[in-house]
Amino acid sequence: LFTEYGRLALEDSGRTPFQRLQFLVRDWSFPYEAPYGAQGGQTILQRRLKVSSNQHPELQSLRKHITSCFSEIACFLMPHPGIRVATSQDFDGRVKDIEMEFKCSLQQLVPMLLAPENLVPKLINGQKVRAKDLLQYFKSYMNIYKGNELPEPKSMLVATAEANNLTAVAEAKELYTKLMEEVCGGAKPYLQTQLLEAEHSRIKDKALHSFHSKRKMGGDEFSQSYFNQLIQDLDEQFNQFRAQNESKNIFKAARTPSVFCALALVFYVLSGVFGLVGLYPLANLANLTMGIALLTLVLWAYIRYSGEMREIGVTIDDIANVLWENLMKPTYQACIEKGMEHAAAAAAERALGGGAVGAGGAAPAANGKHKVL
Repeated sequence: LFTEYGRLALEDSGRTPFQRLQFLVRDWSFPYEAPYGAQGGQTILQRRLKVSSNQHPELQSLRKHITSCFSEIACFLMPHPGIRVATSQDFDGRVKDIEMEFKCSLQQLVPMLLAPENLVPKLINGQKVRAKDLLQYFKSYMNIYKGNELPEPKSMLVATAEANNLTAVAEAKELYTKLMEEVCGGAKPYLQTQLLEAEHSRIKDKALHSFHSKRKMGGDEFSQSYFNQLIQDLDEQFNQFRAQNESKNIFKAARTPSVFCALALVFYVLSGVFGLVGLYPLANLANLTMGIALLTLVLWAYIRYSGEMREIGVTIDDIANVLWENLMKPTYQACIEKGMEHAAAAAAERALGGGAVGAGGAAPAANGKHKVL
């Protein structure tokens, strides 16, 4: 199974799919033919993997597959651990019961496999595999081994390609989150919306480049669905960052109390005006509206302070936004435009008046005296 999988993986990526294949032969009974240890194992390995014309074609193909699928192939020969280990029912793993020759071989084998200088990062499709990436591979392989039958090599290849792409997606999302936290994280101040969107576009491009640059099995067509999902996930994350950023805007946070304070003030003035002209029903209505605005403001302040009745607080904020966008903001902009038009008209009138005075007045002469033009 694994050699056929290796062949498919080799065809898909063009890279050696496996790193190291270590054969361990225990109870080696021919030390005169090949000594114990790695050196004797290499001798036996070369002899066993040698391809000759008198072998069956299937055996030749198997040997070629093994050689092409692994970057390194090694073999280690171990002696028998001893008669007491093999035959005694009282053997409980004590080292003193094991033959010295076997223990000497163990002292060579264990450092060869586990010494820090001999440990190398695990690679899949030429990419280093992190511990959290390995978990994703386990999940993908567990799905294809759930059945009662041994999976097809093609299924394992697809599972590996799926894990490759999911790992690339997770890495790109991690990069995006990290860089966005540096720009507008919880400890960062409010960032203008246009600048935030520009940073989002820049960081999103980096994340997508990270996804494309990571080696993946399955080809571009297989990766396209994961790429589309990545774009969707990044946009959803941006919506969260944007909402978090907007919550830091002190002016927007003060919109609700400002709107209701302004309403209370306007209707207080209207109440006084209606009272002066004798329109008492309208004055009472204005007083009622002012009272409702003030009570709403007090309720909003209590909700913000206590954290209770959050749904009502959200509704009050929505009402304030509607009043601001549809009533107060247009009125404010209209007043600003009127003021600017009046200021421009006054400036133009002063400029024209000054020019007329200059045209009909006296001009200075060369000797410093004035003469009438």
